[in-house]
Amino acid sequence: MSISKACVLAAALYLGFGLTARAQMAGDAPSSADKDLLEVTIPQLEAFYREHKYTVTQVVQWYLDRIGRYNGIYAALEKVDAQGALATAAREDAEAQAGGSGFPRGPLWGVPIVIKENTSVQGLVTSDGWQGYVIPGHELVAPRDATIVVKLRAAGAVILGKTNMPDFAASDTNRSTAYGRTGNAYDVRFSPGGSSGGTVTAVTANLALLGNGTDTGNSIRMPASTSAVVGVFPTRGLVSIAGIAPLDWLLDNTGPIARDVTDAAIALGVMAGEDPGDPATIGSATKAQPEPYTQYLRADALKGKRFGVPACILDGAGIPFQGSPAAETDAQVAADREAARVSLQPETRAAFLRAVEALRAAGATVVFDDSILPENFAATVSRVGTLAYIREGTEKFLAACGPAEYHSAEEYERAVGAPLPPTIIGGDKPGTVPNDTRPVVQQATFENNPQAEADVLEPRRKALEIYNSTLDRLHLDGYVYPAAQMPPPDETMPQDGEISGGPHSDTGWVNMIGVPAVVVPAGFYANGLPFGLEIAARPWHDGDLLGWAYAFEQATHWRKPPVLVDRGLIPVGGPPAERK
Repeated sequence: MSISKACVLAAALYLGFGLTARAQMAGDAPSSADKDLLEVTIPQLEAFYREHKYTVTQVVQWYLDRIGRYNGIYAALEKVDAQGALATAAREDAEAQAGGSGFPRGPLWGVPIVIKENTSVQGLVTSDGWQGYVIPGHELVAPRDATIVVKLRAAGAVILGKTNMPDFAASDTNRSTAYGRTGNAYDVRFSPGGSSGGTVTAVTANLALLGNGTDTGNSIRMPASTSAVVGVFPTRGLVSIAGIAPLDWLLDNTGPIARDVTDAAIALGVMAGEDPGDPATIGSATKAQPEPYTQYLRADALKGKRFGVPACILDGAGIPFQGSPAAETDAQVAADREAARVSLQPETRAAFLRAVEALRAAGATVVFDDSILPENFAATVSRVGTLAYIREGTEKFLAACGPAEYHSAEEYERAVGAPLPPTIIGGDKPGTVPNDTRPVVQQATFENNPQAEADVLEPRRKALEIYNSTLDRLHLDGYVYPAAQMPPPDETMPQDGEISGGPHSDTGWVNMIGVPAVVVPAGFYANGLPFGLEIAARPWHDGDLLGWAYAFEQATHWRKPPVLVDRGLIPVGGPPAERK
């Protein structure tokens, strides 16, 4: 039996215990739990613990029961670690009882969370959404925690399990060969977006209080927009990605996903910090705005602020994922860009304009101008070509976090009898042009490759200069735009002749230059599915960014929880045995 199936079976067995057995172990939660915990925030949960209204075990059991009821329909969690979660809860309850009212608690003490499947949790399989990492006898069992998991545990968080994701995080929807499809909590037929679709569904459906997402081209922000949650893409280097299976380590990032900005700010403060395992974080302490991030959360934070709307978003300017290497001709890059073009849909434009009016009502100025991040910005950022360096990230991850059986791509192939796919070790072509006759991009080591300057560093500097100089020229504080170019699609119906691979966004430039961005709930489409507003800021102004999101949240209060179903629909997850 695979580790994945074993974890699910253990969870199912535990969740199958009768009411009496659970009462003997921890005592039943008060009847008010369904009301108190449904949309509970971290500060509210802390108050419940201080007042001794609930034990950590009672809260964790409430979440496990809820997962047992709904996960078979929505398939947000690939693995449920009931045993580990309850053990942590019992330990924290014992510590609190022994320590009395003065017991020091971390900022996430007793907070039930979920972890995305590409993020290492010691002793659990890191499926990365891919069936090749869950082959019986060859599972990628994590020997250690990712850096952010270490930090989350140290802050007192209780890990309930790991969330489903598409293979290697390389999709705009949430279909996994390791587990199956995750559905949108607002309507299971629709996509929650990818690749953090499992986390956003778990958080918005109240199967956990918060979780982490990862983002290589839009994968925190676009799914957050489909599900009325807050998704934070920190300045690259603020939070370590060590211990997270990479898709493209030069573009990857991780950050919190929560139901409100306050919880996201608390979680970001826990996750942030320098880490020798991630060189991009070294020196971040002197660049970042001071913590705690909650100090920036003011209801009037939008008053007097000026935001520009990127013309490239409104125009649907194509920016190829992973860009185009310097060796590509202008004509080839133009073809790649045309193939990557994603038009802004009329209903999304209308939803965005409603959000703009809300920003203005909260005291902000929003500027529309054709010179704000226009075509030349999209063309420049498209030249940030990272495809030649992806194998290096995979090799470093396996060396540090692979199981005893394999610590490299070569060892994986020798052990399993099949290679890792080009998506994570190279062998693909740049861009998305159909019937491409160009040779595949050869892999190289980034740090000692002279070509890295022309491929990545120089165009990144040029694009960041356009980004910052536009802010200076128009006296802007940041940018605002739709987090996705379209509403979440119905995945039971073909879209444009085929099953949708979306929804799609036009926001990969954020990853290419590493600036911070946040998505905040900003209303609903006519069919009841959410729309999300994205806000971006100068590098290292993460606190200001969260302050603006908080002010927007407080001015609108547009989030509303989904109404879930637990029967009457075809489950969307993996094999039937894993959905019980």
